[in-house]
Amino acid sequence: MKERTKLALIVAVFLAAWFLPVGNDAFRNAVFESLKLTRWYAREHVLLCLVPAFFIAGAISVFVSQGAVMKYLGPKANKMIAYPVAAASGTILAVCSCTVLPLFAGIHKRGAGLGPATAFLYAGPAINVLAIILTARVLGLELGVARAVGSIVFAVAIGLMMQLIFRKEEEQRANAGGLVAPESDSQRKSWQDLLYFAAMVGVLVFANWGAPEAGDTSLWATIHAAKWWITGAFGVVLAISIIAWFKRDELGEWVDSSWFFAKQILPLLLAGVIIAGFLLGGPDGRGVIPAGWIEGMVGGNSIGANFFASLAGALMYFATLTEVPILQGLMNAGMGKGPALSLLLAGPALSLPNMLVIRGVMGTKKTAVYVGLVVVMSTIAGVIYGALLPA
Repeated sequence: MKERTKLALIVAVFLAAWFLPVGNDAFRNAVFESLKLTRWYAREHVLLCLVPAFFIAGAISVFVSQGAVMKYLGPKANKMIAYPVAAASGTILAVCSCTVLPLFAGIHKRGAGLGPATAFLYAGPAINVLAIILTARVLGLELGVARAVGSIVFAVAIGLMMQLIFRKEEEQRANAGGLVAPESDSQRKSWQDLLYFAAMVGVLVFANWGAPEAGDTSLWATIHAAKWWITGAFGVVLAISIIAWFKRDELGEWVDSSWFFAKQILPLLLAGVIIAGFLLGGPDGRGVIPAGWIEGMVGGNSIGANFFASLAGALMYFATLTEVPILQGLMNAGMGKGPALSLLLAGPALSLPNMLVIRGVMGTKKTAVYVGLVVVMSTIAGVIYGALLPA
């Protein structure tokens, strides 16, 4: 860094400190709301949500073989299997729009079809178990279900449309041949790995099972009453599978990979919570951005409001789960339900850095079509959702 740059930074920090509006009630309230939201997030979502998610992400990175990817997502894979597998993969991935890129680039360059590959690219950051739970708990069950269903449908639809639009190029690519799926060197059987992953997902899901309303006697309430017993049962299965089937060096790789995800995601997530609280406020207060601004841009359920939410979300970078506290602040400030869903469907799956990397993998034309499909479909879904469930 040049000396002039250092001096400019020092001057900028000094001026910011000099003019810090500590006497302004709105500023002080925003700082308080930021800290309060951060404390709430740390208490409610870190230990039971984030920690299990990091271990699941680390396990996927270490134990899911490239051979399995080729088997289910390759150009010769059964499409009735490839697309659901690609879409459902997001339910156990805890990655952001940038973290998913190496996985996407790997499966695409090794021969995965464009359709399944883009379905995987969208589903990975757009939907996962943790995102479903957090969205439902923080933003409401209806929006959580709409996000889950919409993301899976989008993943399949976008993949199919990409495959159809670029079918001639994909046929030429598939006919080139020479693609062989590598064999996995794991000594475990498939059902053992499946049980191991299922146990981790079970711990994550049931440890975060939301409390029902008072007097509720539904199945949801019954499961909540027994959630720690169910979580404990999954924990026992997980412990037995680790002891019985995994070597010490494998466990070391798993921990290292999980730590990599934690280092990558947690600082960005907490920073996002702090910024969201300061700018937009928490459940009980307002941030520094006036509610009127938000209501004017993304309030109501117009096509313009939904399109603005989709486009803004597509350009912004959301660390994994950061979209939840940001949307919470936006909705408290007047954001409509439709635009909220539009942002949820477009924002986590895309970002400007994400677009630049995708362009390097599959070219400008395919990237432009992919981004356009995500934005347009998110806008349409938001308009429909907002019309069906008005505020």
